[in-house]
Amino acid sequence: MASLVDIVAGRRSWSKVTEQAPTHEELLPLVAACARIADHSALRPWRLIELRGVAREKLGAAIAKAEGDDKPSTKPLRASLLIAIVVSVQKSGKVPAWEQEAVASGVAHTLSLLLHDAGWGVFWRTGHYTRSKPVRKMHKLAKNEQLLGWLYVGGIPEGAKAGSRKPVDAEKFISEL
Repeated sequence: MASLVDIVAGRRSWSKVTEQAPTHEELLPLVAACARIADHSALRPWRLIELRGVAREKLGAAIAKAEGDDKPSTKPLRASLLIAIVVSVQKSGKVPAWEQEAVASGVAHTLSLLLHDAGWGVFWRTGHYTRSKPVRKMHKLAKNEQLLGWLYVGGIPEGAKAGSRKPVDAEKFISEL
């Protein structure tokens, strides 16, 4: 069994995935595990939205509207499951909005790691249109909510190999006071 360090070190983005995707029921324990992310005051300032089928086409139309394009974007059709990551900022005298957004980002990354560990290919897509009016409206976001992007989820193509990344010199990223 791989260690958590090995799982995290082996994570990569899969920009091309197959039509296979986890079911709603398969997602539930992964989402429940994400609720364990460090969360000051346990505000849970996040929620996830599954986009499958026609919902992806609606997103393509919203992106096109945000971009001023005539034809719907085909980006949302690159995976059969998109998971929208939403930060839902809660009123708090102790926890500023930036910290709540960090929690939602942590949920997104943790979910991507859990999906990776479960054998799924994942790619986190963002873009300036994530905060556009048409995309906000399409996701039915409340006034206190912002979209952080989508996890594109699908099967890993047969024969696909994980890309390599240059090793990081950890000494450059950690220091002592």
